[in-house]
Amino acid sequence: MCQYSSEDGFANDWHLVHLGARAQGGPGLVTLEASAVLPEGRISSADLGIWKDAHIPALKRIAEFIHSQGVRAGIQLAHAGRKANRTAPFGGERALKPEEGAWQPVGPSAIAFGPDYDQPQELDRAGIAAIVEAFGHAAQRADRAGFDFVEIHAAHGYLLHEFLSPLANQRTDEYGGPLENRARLLVEVVDAVRAAWPAHLPLFVRISATDWAEGGFTPDEAVEVAKLLKARGVDLVDCSSGGQVPNARIPVGPGFQVPFAARVRREAGIATAAVGMITDPEQAEAIVANGEADLVYLARETLRDPYWPVHAAAALGETASWPKQYLRAAPHHSPSREAVVRPESDRRD
Repeated sequence: MCQYSSEDGFANDWHLVHLGARAQGGPGLVTLEASAVLPEGRISSADLGIWKDAHIPALKRIAEFIHSQGVRAGIQLAHAGRKANRTAPFGGERALKPEEGAWQPVGPSAIAFGPDYDQPQELDRAGIAAIVEAFGHAAQRADRAGFDFVEIHAAHGYLLHEFLSPLANQRTDEYGGPLENRARLLVEVVDAVRAAWPAHLPLFVRISATDWAEGGFTPDEAVEVAKLLKARGVDLVDCSSGGQVPNARIPVGPGFQVPFAARVRREAGIATAAVGMITDPEQAEAIVANGEADLVYLARETLRDPYWPVHAAAALGETASWPKQYLRAAPHHSPSREAVVRPESDRRD
């Protein structure tokens, strides 16, 4: 979940406390927000970044704290494309003004996301190559910061998703037209990241499995893209949806995106993560137990309750691993009984 709390892309105490609290709550993984691989790839001027080496120490501090709680740490690598150059959304969102440090958004075609968004500059081949290279360098920085996995953000109407969708991509060169061409940039980014990222550490990709709009990216295409990703060394596809156009009609409801994860898992033969309005422990448990997905990702629900995982474990009759400092509050804890204390994880095992 983007926090819109950075200056010049740097993580700070807010990110440490925010992410540290979620790590204390007992998840298997904590994933940092979409982190820009280039400064012009930020959604807003307050986005987290990983485009320069100076960002590494603060990110490393966060990864180390997450590890100290026995939890794996990951980071999303992102480029906002035509949805860039915005103010932080607190109190209203709008395009940045020149005196506020505005920059020129880019995209596959010169088509704005909406009437209050800047028209993007269509990327040429040199611009595309520079972005591919930036993703590879960002993966190297993520490794140096000590993360256990990276997730390439190719969803929610940001750059890589823009190339996938005919609603944003009307190119006539090798990056436009049929799905093979529209997926070319994502495949090139995956290749660059996989080459830069340690072979034994996982690589995830987040996709929007449908645009929920006529003429857009479809679930059928999501399956085909997932097959391409599996062949390029991607370990898991994180199946979200939407974000490409502002007027999409989305049938929001509990677990409404789970069928996408189930279908991609079944038809592409790759591990998936399910996301979106998963709020109940029994609901989350059933998704994994029924083979609809391999992981359940929680976002807003852990903003409401950072300790959702340990509370869910208790609700399901399982033994939860609590920080030793909080054991007095753990269910069924007795001072005379040895409690479960989580070990520190080793990202290299």
